[in-house]
Amino acid sequence: MERVLKQGFNIDYSYNIYFTEGIFAPHNKLLSDFFQQRRNPDFKQKVLVVVDSSVWKHHPNLNQELQDYFKDLNDVVLAGPPLVITGGEVCKNDPQALESIVQAIDEYAVDRHSYVFAIGGGAILDLVGYAAAISHRGIRHVRIPTTVLSQNDSGVGVKNSVNYKGKKNFLGTFTPPVAVFNDYSFLATLDKRSWLAGISEAIKVALIKDLDFYNWIQAQVEDLPRRDSQSMKELIYRCADLHLEHIRNGDPFELGSSRPLDFGHWSAHKLEQLSNFEVLHGEAVAIGLAIDVIYSYLIGNLTESEALSVVNLIHQLGLPVYHPILSEVEGKQQLLKGLTEFQEHLGGRLTVVLLEKLGKGRDYHHIDGDYVLQAIDILRDFEKEYNRLDEVS
Repeated sequence: MERVLKQGFNIDYSYNIYFTEGIFAPHNKLLSDFFQQRRNPDFKQKVLVVVDSSVWKHHPNLNQELQDYFKDLNDVVLAGPPLVITGGEVCKNDPQALESIVQAIDEYAVDRHSYVFAIGGGAILDLVGYAAAISHRGIRHVRIPTTVLSQNDSGVGVKNSVNYKGKKNFLGTFTPPVAVFNDYSFLATLDKRSWLAGISEAIKVALIKDLDFYNWIQAQVEDLPRRDSQSMKELIYRCADLHLEHIRNGDPFELGSSRPLDFGHWSAHKLEQLSNFEVLHGEAVAIGLAIDVIYSYLIGNLTESEALSVVNLIHQLGLPVYHPILSEVEGKQQLLKGLTEFQEHLGGRLTVVLLEKLGKGRDYHHIDGDYVLQAIDILRDFEKEYNRLDEVS
């Protein structure tokens, strides 16, 4: 006799994205108010802070700011000294980096009623979020993104991960943070590449969801590379808002195979790997966007002028649209293998987002390799022409 017990329940989850400057300044009560609202009257909650080594280096007063800020709080206490870890993709490739966080959680007895803070770029946020999610089956984690890319995209979402067996984000969880604090003051010390790289994710989400935002980015084409802070703050806010809207009204835990926010990413992830992660994620996304925009033109969805205007915008913003790896036959073949890996990561049938028109994305379940190679050649010629003009001028 067969018997079945049916189970089902819903979980209501919410978290805020705060935009501020000088989060650890004595006069800034945003974080202290956050703790006050979530205080436990029976004991002091602990906070383990994990910091990107680059942030640690460029903000030499950060340690003292942390100590001073937390000593004046009544409901929480630092679990121990900040744990400083080398940032960038290297931390997601290093099992010891993950182990060091888990070990610190154990050593300082950080429990599920306490917090793990991540201060850094997207890779550190991914790593720390994953460590918090698998420790004690889930410790509350708070993100303090410090790059354009992490403030407008990766830091505001629900995903955490590390790389494994040479595959990007192979191990990971869908575990939302309890809060995200975007502190604009951290952007001041970014180098030029990191400042520009985050813009690619804004172009991405604008192209598939919001033509008005895309037009706004075009209007800021001179200000953004000049590090105009007001333009960047607006870009981050609007980009983060569009990402959150998709997570809230779409498929937050990616139970299906459609992932519109991965427009331009199937080739970007592979290009990062092929370059041994010397290409920044945002730079790889810029190239991936260029490939998929030209592909969208080749299949008749965009006019040539529309497609080239997008590629030109990416170029004018100081982002790459091509990489020498793609000049090699082996490089092109390896890039195409990224489609298979992308499908394996998603599960189900291949689903790649292309442009139906500017401002609107559409799922496709087949990608023609010959068109991809043709798109790469068009981008190679585009870059050659610009290099020639630069030499003439």
